[in-house]
Amino acid sequence: MGELSLKKRIGLTLSRSVKENRKKLHVLGQLFWECTLRCNLKCRHCGSACLDKSQIKDMPAEDFLKVIDSVSPHVDPNHTMIIITGGEPLLRHDLEAVGKELYKRGFPWGMVTNGMLLTEERLRALILSGLRSVTVSLDGNEEDHNFMRGNPQSWQRAFSAISLLCKYSGNIVFDVATCVTPHSLKGLNELKDKLFGIGVKDWRVFSAFPAGRAKDNPDLQLNGAQLRELMEFIKQCRKDGKHVSYSCEGFLGRYESEVRDYFYSCEAGVSVASVMSDGSISACPGIRAVFSQGNIYKDDFWDVWENRFQKFRVRDWAKKGICKDCKFFKFCEGGGMHLHNADDSLMLCHLEKLNS
Repeated sequence: MGELSLKKRIGLTLSRSVKENRKKLHVLGQLFWECTLRCNLKCRHCGSACLDKSQIKDMPAEDFLKVIDSVSPHVDPNHTMIIITGGEPLLRHDLEAVGKELYKRGFPWGMVTNGMLLTEERLRALILSGLRSVTVSLDGNEEDHNFMRGNPQSWQRAFSAISLLCKYSGNIVFDVATCVTPHSLKGLNELKDKLFGIGVKDWRVFSAFPAGRAKDNPDLQLNGAQLRELMEFIKQCRKDGKHVSYSCEGFLGRYESEVRDYFYSCEAGVSVASVMSDGSISACPGIRAVFSQGNIYKDDFWDVWENRFQKFRVRDWAKKGICKDCKFFKFCEGGGMHLHNADDSLMLCHLEKLNS
């Protein structure tokens, strides 16, 4: 497991060179908006510990649109994707109005949803407002998903939402995201048949990591053998012509380029930024608040994007602990930023787990 083929080493070296150039240019390709911390589910693995009532109020739409207006002169709107997330975005009743404003400004936009509130009427209204992509979360078959989401209707609602998106696939791009646990791992073949059987084209899977509520649920994490089993499952799906991918969680050693469409790269702060519900300026929404780079209520977003984010783009600080003497550090750079604790320590190394 510890050695890479010459072909993969060459591929990783070339990919690293390209990424170093991307770091220098740091072209903003994706901007997330955490529009709410309210949620109609209470998931066991939620990194944000969202609730049906949040102490942090929803950000007013006009505040986020001011950010968009500050960004517009510096980017090509057609190549900067706005992704609305939460919490559960569909709890907001102004998404259509926000979407229309984004569309006017030339920005494509999408959302991440648990599917609980996605009706055909709402979907059609969102598409008319410029919605171009959707990710629906589905964490296994019915029993597993409902257990993870804490709601006996959650699987049926999510699966209905996915079926609805299949119906509108000519108007929208969508994928399904699945958090795999030791229990749901056993049912992935069955779930694969269900998803691709109704017309799903893209399925993205990931594994729980010890943050948020998942930190208190260690039984949700895959061990080394289970993670290898998941990698082999993805490989087989791809050989069978099914587009299944492992998310950008971390460096995967010999599985690199076999379970994703690209060699590992964490794009947080390189091409990805976010505006959190309290105004914090960060990268991917799942990254610890301690890594925030500013706040829209006191800083100019574009100035922050251009002149901060050094910790994301220069990763020498991560070369400690298990990473200190790792011969693959130049390719991995300490894994995903979301896998680092407030003291910079690494909470999970995928390569170590795969080799265990």
